[in-house]
Amino acid sequence: MISRSANSLCYSSTTILRFNTRYICSTSNTSSCSSWNTQLRELAKQGHYQKALYLYPQLLSSGASPNAFTFPFALKSCAALCLPVPGQQLHAHVIRTGCHSEPFVQTALMSMYCKCFLVENARKLFDESTYARRLTVCYNALIAGYTHNSEFCDAVLLFRRMRLLGVAVNSVTMLGLVPGCTVPLHLGFGMSLHCLNVKCGLDGDMSVGNCLLTMYVRCGSVWSGRKFFDEMPEKGLISWNAMISGYAQNGHANLVLDLYREMELKGVSPDPVTLVAVLSSCANLGASEVGMEVEQKIKRRGFGSNQFLQNALVNMYARCGNLVKAQAIFDDMPEKNLVSWTAIIGGYGIHGHGDDAVKLFDQMIDAGIRPDKTVFVSVLSACSHAGLTKRGLEYFDSMEKKYRLQPGSEHYSCVVDLLGRAGRLKEAQELIESMSGKPDGAVWGALLGACKIHRNVELAELAFERVIELEPTNIGYYVLLSNLYSETKYTEGILKVRVMMRERKLRKDPGFSSVEYGGRNHLFMAGDRSHPQTEEIYAMLNRLEDLAKETSERRKIDDDGGNSELVSCARVHSERLAIAFALMNTALGSRILVTKNLRVCTDCHIFIKLVSKIVDRQFVIRDATRFHHFQNGVCSCNDYW
Repeated sequence: MISRSANSLCYSSTTILRFNTRYICSTSNTSSCSSWNTQLRELAKQGHYQKALYLYPQLLSSGASPNAFTFPFALKSCAALCLPVPGQQLHAHVIRTGCHSEPFVQTALMSMYCKCFLVENARKLFDESTYARRLTVCYNALIAGYTHNSEFCDAVLLFRRMRLLGVAVNSVTMLGLVPGCTVPLHLGFGMSLHCLNVKCGLDGDMSVGNCLLTMYVRCGSVWSGRKFFDEMPEKGLISWNAMISGYAQNGHANLVLDLYREMELKGVSPDPVTLVAVLSSCANLGASEVGMEVEQKIKRRGFGSNQFLQNALVNMYARCGNLVKAQAIFDDMPEKNLVSWTAIIGGYGIHGHGDDAVKLFDQMIDAGIRPDKTVFVSVLSACSHAGLTKRGLEYFDSMEKKYRLQPGSEHYSCVVDLLGRAGRLKEAQELIESMSGKPDGAVWGALLGACKIHRNVELAELAFERVIELEPTNIGYYVLLSNLYSETKYTEGILKVRVMMRERKLRKDPGFSSVEYGGRNHLFMAGDRSHPQTEEIYAMLNRLEDLAKETSERRKIDDDGGNSELVSCARVHSERLAIAFALMNTALGSRILVTKNLRVCTDCHIFIKLVSKIVDRQFVIRDATRFHHFQNGVCSCNDYW
């Protein structure tokens, strides 16, 4: 977006340029332009683009005549500020002074038009110039312009023409083309550019290397990216950030922390970009110890005022179960933007504190912050987790009526979940059928989950039919229906689901849980026996289960299963192993945080409630949908999950 000052500059500069055209035509104005060019160069180099554009009319008024060394700096300033009108005025001056045949002036003009989203003007300039069609710099400017304007096919066609005509390729050509290869569809072409880069002897250029590395990770080819990263002859901070961010964006949070530690050992100092990715990974893993270390580093390095980092800290502490700390950081922020409010509202939501999330949302509105679709997902989800059905429906209704926001499938899935959890399954179904667009898998999946809670087999089967049409390989939906059949003792249905899974070669995702201890995350799979303390862990788990059997709080479980099922089928679930390990290794009375990739099952939920009373400890379990705070035999979700 162009700022108010930039807009005013556009009008004032246009006027001044128009009124001073006579100076360009005058042959008597022969005073030297070199000192003016020096000033323009320095201002443009330091990023003072507005000052550079104000200086140009002063140059004209002084009687000095602009030359081929003047225009690139003035045009660069127009491009940086996205001011096409002054840029076009400068183009007229270029023609009047006879500088239009200079390659670097033509390049500056094409770059200006491309960055002002007038790429067709740049192409016209290119086609009309007999010089441009033979020069690498002109091809580079237009190729980069096409990529910048998301016209990648045109960039590739121009590149092929360049190669056919024998025009030399250099590192700038690569820097213009490779950024267009950031989707898997273009990865093959990007890899061919990588080969050409090596063939042309450009593989020593760190800027091109960083660009190729970013291409691999953004296309999801993380392992190719890591191989390329390891083979880079020289790595700068940008290289480390590209790899760390690539791991983070592709869900490899553990590898982010491993690479961050390696980066520190190499003596490379992180910047805010690095630390945002690390904090995001800490949030995903529940690695609060590492997150606290990062917070201290932020303070030491003087990054405390960086809003991106502050928002990342709020999110990290909330996702690591420490809402008090998240709220404290949020309260201390001098300025809170929409991302800040979304982070804290979402934090309260996933902890089941719907009332607090709603209050914060209302405070945000009172503060004059206009909500977007993302924050509405957070507040609707918070209402769903807390059972605030009426309030959630009011917010959903206000999206279109008050804020002119068209609800997306993510909002509909939240409301379907909201209605479904409240037992209003018929209304949830009607809402889906009223959608203007086609419901996606998440919407039907929300209805299926609600049917599972309320054991509505008939509607669940309908939702299942719809959802597997859209997402036939999503194993979670098969598991949901199978669990519903199990709870309703429908053996034939269980067998039917198993046959479907076998025919489609689908396997249930393994459950795993992690717990942080000693500065690293200890990962446990269901039935895991790979940990060095395995014997002690299972001995501790056996003792806990014996105590759970003996406790007076133990009561018969109804249709969800009996005592034997609690001990036998769920005893090696990953969260139990993580809890046993943590109890062995942490101080008495300290809180234990476990992060799990799947939803906590009913048996483990009951087991953890009992253990929290027996050992007098607080357990915080973050599963795939929300937080569960277990203390003194009670869970914060009130068994509503």
